[in-house]
Amino acid sequence: MLPEELLNYSVVGDAAVPHFLQENDHPWLRVLLDEWDRCVGRPQRELEARLREPPACDGPLRKWRQAAAVLARLWRSDLTGVVPARRARSLVFGEAARTPAAAEVVLAGVAGSLGVTARELQDSLFADLPGERLVAPPARRLSPGELALRANLSLAQALLFRATAVTIEAEGNARVLVRHAKLRGLICTVASRAEATDAVLELSGPLTLFRRTLLYGRALGELVPLLAWCRRFRLGAECLLRGRRLTVNLGTADPIFPADEPRRFDSRLEERFARDFGRLAPDWDILREPEPLRAGKALVFPDFALEHRRDPARRWLLEIVGFWTPEYLARKLADYRAARLSKLILCIDEDLKCAEGELPRGALVARFRRRVDAASVLRLIG
Repeated sequence: MLPEELLNYSVVGDAAVPHFLQENDHPWLRVLLDEWDRCVGRPQRELEARLREPPACDGPLRKWRQAAAVLARLWRSDLTGVVPARRARSLVFGEAARTPAAAEVVLAGVAGSLGVTARELQDSLFADLPGERLVAPPARRLSPGELALRANLSLAQALLFRATAVTIEAEGNARVLVRHAKLRGLICTVASRAEATDAVLELSGPLTLFRRTLLYGRALGELVPLLAWCRRFRLGAECLLRGRRLTVNLGTADPIFPADEPRRFDSRLEERFARDFGRLAPDWDILREPEPLRAGKALVFPDFALEHRRDPARRWLLEIVGFWTPEYLARKLADYRAARLSKLILCIDEDLKCAEGELPRGALVARFRRRVDAASVLRLIG
């Protein structure tokens, strides 16, 4: 996550306007990529020192450092020496203790026995320390254009990490967003609109929670690249930035790196429950992801429908809740009541509670940690 000092935006009234990288930034981004190339095989501290200096081109300093921070995260996967550092130290220091010779002679002798150069061996001695790790080439080449999009995505995610509330209006493929919000356990309500493909997502921001804010903020940020797969979208977030409450707006035309083409996400938690329940309750059918239901102006998305084979009237809906507060559960129950659905079980993760307070009255709840207990659910539905 980008630190606050690298958040690049302007304040216009009560809005924070992100300074996204554009096509005219590509020339200095190429310079940045070339600088990194020149440091491959050199200690990380040398690269970091170079990137702290003003760019050797006309690139804006804050954007330069923002792009450098994003690039560092992408290229840190394999920063090791030619010889494993512990082995290099053991051999060199052991030989130095046995042989009263100059350091250069010891290094040359050990390097010769290993089939590497003395410089490679010297660079490997402390390559496991953060500043001494050797910069490795990337797994694949990045273009200036891709780096710009990734930097823009990182900026948008960092701004949302400081949000108290987020609203997303999506047209086309909105279910991708709803699915992700559910699978990542985000505190989210969904409202319907006149068009069947449209939805409005209301999400709590990390700053409204008392705990789990880092984990929640990352999960919220994962929504941003999925927005690119909606035909049109508009995102508005109320954020606390440098002591001010400001609105951040994102839209379809913003140049943000998209996620891979959406696929049908799987939840291991849901799959385990479906398997366990199916084995435990052979008289019950379990339907995964039934159709969303209208509850006034809202949409509700149960995870399962449980129906008795010999008595279809015994039909229950079940939803597995991720991050939650008592107020969030109360709103969710109100939505289901508005849809005239009373046979509902909420499975709540005890480890993902984000605020103190009692459960709402009338909630039929199955508590769990790590795995939903199918036997508990079966007891609830009789």
